[in-house]
Amino acid sequence: MAFRRSPSSFSLLGLLSLLLLLLHQPTTTTTTTTTPLLRLLKPSSSPDDVPVFHEAPAFRNGDLCEANYIHVAMTLDANYLRGTIAAVFSILQHSTCPENVVFHFLWSHFDPEIHSSIKSTFPYLNFKLYLFQTNRVRDKISKSIRQALDQPLNYARIYLADIISIDVKRVIYLDSDLVMVDDITKLWEVELGDKVLAAPEYCHANFTKYFTHAFWSDVELSGTFGDRQPCYFNTGVMVVDVDKWREGNYTRRVEDWMAVQKHKRIYHLGSLPPFLLVLAGNIKGINHRWNQHGLGGDNIEGKCRSLHPGPISLLHWSGKGKPWLRLDSRKPCNVDHLWAPYDLYHSSKHTFDE
Repeated sequence: MAFRRSPSSFSLLGLLSLLLLLLHQPTTTTTTTTTPLLRLLKPSSSPDDVPVFHEAPAFRNGDLCEANYIHVAMTLDANYLRGTIAAVFSILQHSTCPENVVFHFLWSHFDPEIHSSIKSTFPYLNFKLYLFQTNRVRDKISKSIRQALDQPLNYARIYLADIISIDVKRVIYLDSDLVMVDDITKLWEVELGDKVLAAPEYCHANFTKYFTHAFWSDVELSGTFGDRQPCYFNTGVMVVDVDKWREGNYTRRVEDWMAVQKHKRIYHLGSLPPFLLVLAGNIKGINHRWNQHGLGGDNIEGKCRSLHPGPISLLHWSGKGKPWLRLDSRKPCNVDHLWAPYDLYHSSKHTFDE
């Protein structure tokens, strides 16, 4: 049975002793301190260094688990690593068969510190690393309303089927700013039917706001939705039939709309609108519980938002506000406290303050 031993179970005295020991080590020493419950990576020397994380406990399969792998794809980036670690931890903790979950991480360059951090935090994790060639998309990106949305790695999901192992037939793509609070097997087993992608649909949302007046006033462009009833869906949580994506040449179709955007401003956001242009109204809609999104507020101010009514299996801080940043600033939103139990980040500052 999976279990978790919280880092907060350590006594304050024990943590103070450990921190004093680290602080009094010579600056040239790179010794790693290890205890049965906690492993610390080399302390960071600047804000840009990879954060230090507690080692997660080993999560084991239940008695009824078979050898049926669940493939999860995420991106790896130093700026969002803390979120990625929390997401992975939440998935493993709530999974009936955690050893069956295979993680496929996409990154823009080889970073030995990030690789070491993943290995040290999750010694038993089954994962693979893939290099995403950013020059493939860099010239296709148009400036959006938020700089973070313009990063090439944010577009890696478009090329997932071209990058991931050929033997992977289905994959769950997840953003790094979320936590799973349910068994991921339930999401993995959703029926796609003849659709290439499954995600929660939000047909009550104002779909027109995702595109500019220039788009809607162009009969030829807006006519792409002529035979569809398009609904908004969030690309941070998707179940993808990889074979169907390849067969349908969906990567090129998304790229085609990005090329249109280069010549005529038809949307303001990053990688989401071209997904909507190709797939909105033609996906398998699943229960909203699998993406309680928008907890990071809007893309401009990131103000606090409340939970939507209904059952929840996944909490998603899409938007500008990220829970780890708001918690560190001592100005968290109420929903950020739902993310905090999965935060394995080790901070001596927080330890003293608490």
